[in-house]
Amino acid sequence: MAQDAKNGSTDAVVAASGAGHADDGLSAGTAVIPADAIPNPGHPPHRKRVTDTNPKKEKRAERTVFTLFFLSIIGSIGAIAAYIAFPIENGNHEMVRMSTLFVGLGMALALFGIGVAAIHWGKALMNDKEGIDERHPVRGDDATREEAAEIFHLANEESGFGRRTLIRNSLIGALVAFPLPGVVLLRSLAPHDQDPVALLKETMWDKGVRLTRDPSGTPIKASDVTIGSVFHVIPEGLNELEHDKLNAKAKAIVLLMRLKPEDLIEDENRKGWSYDGIVAYSKVCTHVGCPVALYEQQTHHLLCPCHQSQFDVTRHCEVIFGPAKRPLPQLPITVNDEGYLVAQSDFTEPVGPSFWERLS
Repeated sequence: MAQDAKNGSTDAVVAASGAGHADDGLSAGTAVIPADAIPNPGHPPHRKRVTDTNPKKEKRAERTVFTLFFLSIIGSIGAIAAYIAFPIENGNHEMVRMSTLFVGLGMALALFGIGVAAIHWGKALMNDKEGIDERHPVRGDDATREEAAEIFHLANEESGFGRRTLIRNSLIGALVAFPLPGVVLLRSLAPHDQDPVALLKETMWDKGVRLTRDPSGTPIKASDVTIGSVFHVIPEGLNELEHDKLNAKAKAIVLLMRLKPEDLIEDENRKGWSYDGIVAYSKVCTHVGCPVALYEQQTHHLLCPCHQSQFDVTRHCEVIFGPAKRPLPQLPITVNDEGYLVAQSDFTEPVGPSFWERLS
């Protein structure tokens, strides 16, 4: 035993003799076991809230909670109404801005109402006494399961979920209404009466359409594209569209790059799709449609900055890293009699996220 001269506490010292363990190779050691462990301090005194002592305050808190839930319902309905009131199918920029603004505000109000109401309910009305929940094995016996059911019953009583019917019903209504705007917005993913694969496969590119700079619309000559350079490209005539311009651009946007011809490793059936080392690929990532806008000149890799998919330009933009599942679609190109770069045809496969193909 070792005596602590300062505070008089006693520690038990257990020494393991090395001689006694010579045969099994265990080394000697010393363990110190404190005899004056810190006692459990317990819980601090419970402080009652104003809603625990004042029935009027409790009633007011209850009204606040269900009012917030009703505001959440109003926000969800408002988002749907805004989506209907400001249609975006015609491509009008003002309608797109108004729809985005009011649909976003409605959904924000819906989520804000649920969140604040749930927090206020828990802090002002639910039982706030501290308790200890001892850990148990994952699967208990029948008695333990009955005890768990009793705990759920007790939680229901303490939270008032079953007793405060107005709060409960408004919560259920808010949770039911909140996903509805998102469900309604799914309608805009593609027209319901047309094949989405065909829609994404058909763009403004066609035989003889000149490649032009984005956003100026200036035609590009092959001599303008130096080795290592990259151009953001749109089809000629896109800027003159009066309707559906954004959708047309989203499908037809292209990246144009020039490599040394010997660096390209092309399939036999695609050797005529490039021109003197100049290649063109869709700028829309095949993962979830983000813009693939970063070109690494030295490695000839295209990078999607959103989810880190990488594509090898030397090998028809095959995926070398990240969540994308298929290469970027290639636009077959050549030059016309004036030296301008033109498309040989439209894309031969759908542009954009691969999941569109699963809808056909």
